[in-house]
Amino acid sequence: MAPNEKGFPLLNEPAQDLRHRRKMAMPKPIRLLAAACMALFFFLVIQIMRSPSSVKVPGLDDGKVADMLRDPNLDETGEPPEPLRRVTGHNYAPDNPDSDRINATLLSLVRNKELLPLVQSMQDLERTWNHKFNYPWTFINDEPFTEEFKRVTQLNTNAECRYLIIPKDHWEVPSWINEDLMHESANILEEHDVQYAHMKSYHQMCRWNSGLFYKHPELQEIQYYWRVEPNVHFFCDVDYDVFRYMQDHNKTYGFTVSLYDSPWTVRTLWPETMKFLASGNSHLLAQNNAMDWLIDKERRPNHNHDANGYSTCHFWSNFEIADMNFWRSPAYEAYFEHLDRAGGFFYERWGDAPVHSIGVGLFADKNSVHWFKDIGYQHIPFFNCPNSPKCNGCVTGRFTDGEAWLNKEDCRPNWFKYVGNEWVESDGSSEPVEGGMEV
Repeated sequence: MAPNEKGFPLLNEPAQDLRHRRKMAMPKPIRLLAAACMALFFFLVIQIMRSPSSVKVPGLDDGKVADMLRDPNLDETGEPPEPLRRVTGHNYAPDNPDSDRINATLLSLVRNKELLPLVQSMQDLERTWNHKFNYPWTFINDEPFTEEFKRVTQLNTNAECRYLIIPKDHWEVPSWINEDLMHESANILEEHDVQYAHMKSYHQMCRWNSGLFYKHPELQEIQYYWRVEPNVHFFCDVDYDVFRYMQDHNKTYGFTVSLYDSPWTVRTLWPETMKFLASGNSHLLAQNNAMDWLIDKERRPNHNHDANGYSTCHFWSNFEIADMNFWRSPAYEAYFEHLDRAGGFFYERWGDAPVHSIGVGLFADKNSVHWFKDIGYQHIPFFNCPNSPKCNGCVTGRFTDGEAWLNKEDCRPNWFKYVGNEWVESDGSSEPVEGGMEV
C-alpha cells in the first residue's frame, strides 16, 4: 500500500517494504545537522522580526561597538545663546584702540616651509570670521621666521601679526629623559604602527602644546586663544565674537571634533593620572567633572583595556578655543608637571589632545566645555559640518571623507551620553541651551 501524504508507512504496509524504507532513511548525524540549521534559521528570522532600533557593527573593535547614532549636525543649527557680541559700526575695526576686542589671539605653531598651507587656513578663517573682528595673529616657531613668511602672512589679514620664537628651554628634550630609552621605546611604538614614533620634533611639539605654550613671555597678557593649524578649512560664516562668547558664558574650552586615540600612544597616561590623584591631589578634581567620559568602557572596550582604564576619548586639539588661565591654574600646572617628569611625552607618544582633554575632564566644570557646532571645520580626514545656510563647501553631517571605518572614531556620542548635547532643547529643537542636557 502506498504511503500517506506525510510519507509515513500505513499500519498495514508489508514488512519488507518497511525494512526497505528504513534503509533509505537519512543518517542520524545529517538529521541532527539539518535540525540545527533549521533552528538557526528560525532564530535569525525572529531576530530580524524584532526590528532593532539601532544597528551594531561586529568585528570593528573585537568587542562591543557603539550604536550608530544620527549625527546631530543633520539638525538645523543656529547660533549659541545670547549674549553675543557683534560688529556694530567700527567697534571691531583693526585700527580702533578702544575696540570691543578682549585679550585674545589666533595662535599658530608653524614652520617657514608651511607658509602656503598656513595661508590657505588664514584665508578661510579671515573670510568666515576674522575680517569682521580683526583679532591679532600670533605665529610661533622654534626658529626665526623669514621675511617672506612675515610679508605674505601680513598681506592676508588686516589684523596685527606677531612672530614669536619658542624659548630653547621650552622646546629641548628635558635633562631627565634618557635618550637611549627614548629610542628603544620608539622601536616598540613603531612595531605597533604608531605614527611619528621616531620623530623627536613631534614628541617635543606634543609636550610644548600640552603645557608650555602658554608660558611664553609674550603671551602672558593673553587669556583666550584660537588654535589654527596649516592646511585646515573653515566653512561657515560666524557673526559673533567667539572670545567674548567664551568670556560671557564662563566657558573654559571649546571643540569641534572629538575622537578616540590610539591606545598604544597613551598606555601609561591614565595610570600616571591615577598616581597623580592618589598622591594627595584628589582635592583638585572639579566637583562637576567628566570622569565618566574619560573612563567609559562600553563603546570601545578594547581601547579602555589597552589604555589601562582610559577610554582614549579626547577633543581633537588642532582646533581649540580655550582660556589660557585654566592651563595656568594650580591644578593643571601640577598635573602637567607630574606627567612631564614621568617621561611619557618621549617614552610613549602622549599627545596634547589627550593631555588637554584629561585635564579639562578632571579639573574643569564639564558645563564649561562648549561644542562649537556652528563652526564648520575640517582637518583631514575629519569634519564638523553643521546644517546651516551660513555654511558652504562641506557636506552636512559628514564626519569623514575617508574610509567608512573611520566613522567609528567619533567620540561625540560618549560626550553627549555623559555630559549632554547643549544644542538640544527639551522640546526637540536644535537651538542650544546652557548647561547641556542628556540625549
